[in-house]
Amino acid sequence: MSCRSFARPDAAGSIQRERFPTGRSTTQPHDSVNRTGPLTLDTDRLGPYLAARITGFEGLRSTEKFSGGQSNPTFRIKAASGEYVLRQKPPGTLLPSAHAVDREYRVLKALVDTEVPVARPYLLCEDEAVIGSMFYVMSYVPGRILWKPTLPGLSRAERAASFDDMIRVLALLHSIDIDAVGLSDFGRAGNYFERQIHRWSRQYRASETESIDAMERLIEELPSSVPPNDSQVCLIHGDYRLDNLIFHPQQARILAVIDWELSTLGHAMADLAYFCMCLRMHPSEHIAGLGGVDRTALGIPKESAMVTRYCELRGIESIDHWPFYLTFSFFRLAAICQGVLKRSLDGTASNPNAARVGGMARTLAEMAVVVLDETG
Repeated sequence: MSCRSFARPDAAGSIQRERFPTGRSTTQPHDSVNRTGPLTLDTDRLGPYLAARITGFEGLRSTEKFSGGQSNPTFRIKAASGEYVLRQKPPGTLLPSAHAVDREYRVLKALVDTEVPVARPYLLCEDEAVIGSMFYVMSYVPGRILWKPTLPGLSRAERAASFDDMIRVLALLHSIDIDAVGLSDFGRAGNYFERQIHRWSRQYRASETESIDAMERLIEELPSSVPPNDSQVCLIHGDYRLDNLIFHPQQARILAVIDWELSTLGHAMADLAYFCMCLRMHPSEHIAGLGGVDRTALGIPKESAMVTRYCELRGIESIDHWPFYLTFSFFRLAAICQGVLKRSLDGTASNPNAARVGGMARTLAEMAVVVLDETG
């Protein structure tokens, strides 16, 4: 739930994003800004540009960069007409498929009038002359980001309701008619897990620093373990977790799913298993989860209950091959962490916690093998 390490390989196969646990231990409003961040916006150019293109926009007053490890710099825009959010592709030379803010904008535009809660997109600007790189503007959604999976500060009933709403929204997302919303060409359809296993095996080999028996076994066995329904296709978020959700200020209700950078067409179980995977992570790990926590005392549903609830909402009788989907999620994250470790050793990692996170590759691979053995 608080996993923050995820990435998509660019066209050349290298990982473009490093996101790690924030260490924040409480719920907090969705207004944490960094007034001393290195990135600033040219408000003299931006204000008139937005006023001419967004209906009702007037009087740009200030821009403040949100704190955190966003791959794409994100700013809170305050104007006489209200508040907005600007999400920008980082300036400078980037590899082609990285930081795809235009894909994010396209997803928001497709979903804004559906039941999936998202911010309202207003504008995509591809003219780099305005502020130095491509950006889009969407509505500001006031609410809470819940950072810790134990949801401290909430009652048992609120925790249960919050997790139920996370599953509800995920089921809604996977039920979207991709043809009706114009996203049928948003990604490559079919053979999702087969392609992903090949991709992450290749990526792991490219960043391998030591022999990990568990990874060797996974690379050998996962290809032959892919379920027969690998051609299932729906819109997936790619990074569906607790701190990519904005909750209502007082209610256990999601107001917006954010950070759609990794969204694509894929298999629904990739999202659901990734979401549930963190429930098995130990709280003491750098990528913390709920493993070993008394969830019943906290009011947090068991994994089986969440899977059952998802099936009810989707009209699915059951999910076959569930251990495979979880195994894949651990395997993928292990490969990502191995890449982070390699960049740390090479001195090219952008995050000071890279070595610690990268060191989890072995642990994650071994957790994957434990789950894989559940199939037996």
